[in-house]
Amino acid sequence: MTGTTDDCDRTHVVTAFLRHGGDVLLLCRSDAVGTYAGRWGGVSGFAEGDPDAQVRTEIREETGLEDAVSLVRSGRPVEFADAELEREWVVHPYLFDCDRRDLELSEEHDTAEWVPPTEIADPDSDRETVPELWTAYERVAPTVRSIAADGEHGAASLSIRALEVLRDRAGLLVAERDAGDSASDPDEEWDELAELARRLLEARPAMAVLRNRVNRTMADAEATAGDGTADAPAVLEAALAGIDRALEADTEAAATAADSLEGSVMTLSRSGTVLEALRVGELSRVFVAESRPAREGVGVAEALAEDCAVTLHTDAAAAHLLATEDVDRVLVGADTIRADGAVVNKTGTRALAVAAAREAVPVTVVAATDKLSTREELNLESGDRSAVYDGDAGIDVANPTFDVTPADCVSEVATEYGLLEPETLEDIVEELRELEAWWS
Repeated sequence: MTGTTDDCDRTHVVTAFLRHGGDVLLLCRSDAVGTYAGRWGGVSGFAEGDPDAQVRTEIREETGLEDAVSLVRSGRPVEFADAELEREWVVHPYLFDCDRRDLELSEEHDTAEWVPPTEIADPDSDRETVPELWTAYERVAPTVRSIAADGEHGAASLSIRALEVLRDRAGLLVAERDAGDSASDPDEEWDELAELARRLLEARPAMAVLRNRVNRTMADAEATAGDGTADAPAVLEAALAGIDRALEADTEAAATAADSLEGSVMTLSRSGTVLEALRVGELSRVFVAESRPAREGVGVAEALAEDCAVTLHTDAAAAHLLATEDVDRVLVGADTIRADGAVVNKTGTRALAVAAAREAVPVTVVAATDKLSTREELNLESGDRSAVYDGDAGIDVANPTFDVTPADCVSEVATEYGLLEPETLEDIVEELRELEAWWS
């Protein structure tokens, strides 16, 4: 690695940002630490040996959340010199998702807070941070590229990540304005953020929820500006509010679904909203299709194993199990719901719903109403052919990522507004179309 100097000691450290919802965990360093006491940072410590192993040790020792986190990504190290300490730091940044906020502080920290990461960059914040903390966060923060490439998380989760991208860029523009680093030009700020929003809209064209939530953020920013030009502060405020609203809508949709769950349920793929509903519902058994080729259903089965009896099965066995086992309901998520009630979701959903209809098993789709599509046409994504076949024979490979389930195979849609029948969705779609005016 580059950047060393002759008169500085070179010290490797890890810094982990734990994310819950739209916030990250910041901790105030106590007098028990050797450097930067009183300043705020992520979970950090000296990287003795393997940084990937050490960062999990630090999470365990400083927060007690080691069983609640999952790695999202690591980033390129941040290198900088502290002339006062005569030391060169090499910071290895990490981002982890965390499924709860209660933690156990070690003596290395006086207090901790969950905050939007844009507060790290805010020059007016009363939290003085360790050097280059924002740079470290940027190395692991969500981007348009990471959203486009994500094949593991569901549409609701990726829509939150998209709003985080808008929030982070708007927050940095606001910070630069407040610090006097650049002259404020609302038109230029809006043009930059509008272009970023368009890139987000194009990142996952099959995901209506991402489009609707980005559109709502930009429309709300314009409404805040009134007759003027929406600027970075307006987009920042709208993105922060949009994240809170989206998280609440997903939680309420999951609660709606959970109220109708009892007995045994079959599901597939990995939807955070479905998983939350299954965890809350009173269930005797959950059948989970492995969901090839990525097999994300395995993670769902593992997550539910301590809550109820779980049967993990091949995708091909779903129809057989519906016919031979006592399955009370099929519960699936949705990447997109058309105005006519047809559901776009992970490939295999259509086959599962058709088989359920054959066995008179009701099918519930759980989704916030932001997943309703304003478009008639569908852009169905396809996966990498090598996930199906990577040999040398001249074989055509089909690896569709999504399929379309007809509305007549869906019994109900569990939303933040309660249970809705597929034929009642058109009015909500019209409201969502109005949000597109900011770019049309």
